[in-house]
Amino acid sequence: MARTVFFHVGLPKTGTTYLQTLLWANKAELGRQGVLLPGPSVREHLWASGAVREDPRLERRTPAAPGAWDRVVEEVNAWPGTALVSHEFFAAASADQVKRAIGRLDGADVHVVVTARDTVSLVTARWQEYVKNGSTVPVDGYPTSEDTSPENEWDWGTLDLADVLDRWGATLPADHVHVVTLPKPTEPRDTLWLRFAGLVGVDASRCDTSTSTQNESLGVVEVELLRRVNADLVGFSSALDRGNWIRGYLAQGKLVPRKGEKFWPSPERLSALQERNERIVDRVQERGYDVLGDLDDLRVAGTLPERRHPDSVTDAELLAAATATIAEMMTDVRRLTRENRALRSSVVPPAPTLRAQVVETARAVSRRWRARRGGSSGA
Repeated sequence: MARTVFFHVGLPKTGTTYLQTLLWANKAELGRQGVLLPGPSVREHLWASGAVREDPRLERRTPAAPGAWDRVVEEVNAWPGTALVSHEFFAAASADQVKRAIGRLDGADVHVVVTARDTVSLVTARWQEYVKNGSTVPVDGYPTSEDTSPENEWDWGTLDLADVLDRWGATLPADHVHVVTLPKPTEPRDTLWLRFAGLVGVDASRCDTSTSTQNESLGVVEVELLRRVNADLVGFSSALDRGNWIRGYLAQGKLVPRKGEKFWPSPERLSALQERNERIVDRVQERGYDVLGDLDDLRVAGTLPERRHPDSVTDAELLAAATATIAEMMTDVRRLTRENRALRSSVVPPAPTLRAQVVETARAVSRRWRARRGGSSGA
């Protein structure tokens, strides 16, 4: 059995994409250092999180998804060294689900790792991710409820740091519950990786960091444009459609590269989030968890930088962004049309239809993003 198991359970939008792309790119090197990353890709850990959380929608992803946690457990229990499981959707698991999950690890020395940032920036970043996945909820209405459910990876169950730590640390000593704070803007970019790698016992100097990827956010105009487009989309309700078309092709492929302005919720919402954040940080401090970084980095600065609210986006700004985006999409259609005609005129088997070509382009964008991310909609 694995002597030590690290569960990296989130939070979302706290560098999880960055860390996971580095981990999976260095899976072989981690193994040489005695650290197992079970499964073929981060998608296995995504599915495993759904199985632990008893998500009834899991089988819709693929028939193999419900058995992912069983496969991870089997591989971990057969490994003689350290094992690492990492996905931010584990954060939503209930206390009972956490207890059952840990109980299957054959008496291993279990540690929980939570990467964290202040609640104001966390909720703001997570909301735009929600929009990337098809939501029309305005920024001041997110999360949509105080209720939490293990089946819902978008609510406070994955965003309230103190609550996540309480659920995941309920059966563990405080020094086995680790909070890794995001580095300050003035600190080197790889600070988070070095903190994380050092914690799990990986020699970061032997790892290739050239392929690291971050899950970039939308700007204020772009996120408002996408939110309005979502309201008019019909028939994009499946996870595959949302991932390929809304998130992959439109958001990541067309809107993120515009590098738009950052934004905040309303002053009233900011105030409420700041108050909640102070309560969260105080509770984390009281529990005596192991903190890598500075706990005060989780506190919200007294004076936040000026940023716009999505409601301030004008029709003229939306029109400019929309016309530029449509122009890019028209370029895609023209290129695919020309490729289709060239294929039809050559002595080759019949070419796919134009529709199939457009679908494949969207899927290719999504595959490139998912190959870096691992197929999840998190961080």
